[in-house]
Amino acid sequence: MVRLHITVSGSVQGVGYRYFAQMKASQFGITGWVRNLSEGGVEIVAVGDKENLEQFMDSLREGNPFSKVTDISFVELEDTEPFHSFKIKY
Repeated sequence: MVRLHITVSGSVQGVGYRYFAQMKASQFGITGWVRNLSEGGVEIVAVGDKENLEQFMDSLREGNPFSKVTDISFVELEDTEPFHSFKIKY
């Protein structure tokens, strides 16, 4: 399993982006969490196999119809804490 820390920038708050990310995570079998950042972006920790994470990232880049993603950055993390689902953090 691969663990990624992802930061999404653009118009991604107040447009259902966290729910969109949660739906896509469920679709691709990804576990982890998503939350809004104070500077307007969205932070995601995602765990899954490489192929599913690539598809998840492609969906995040595209966004939902109400969002406008301008940038996505990510780093691979050491896989330590297991997740059993994909949650929205508030």
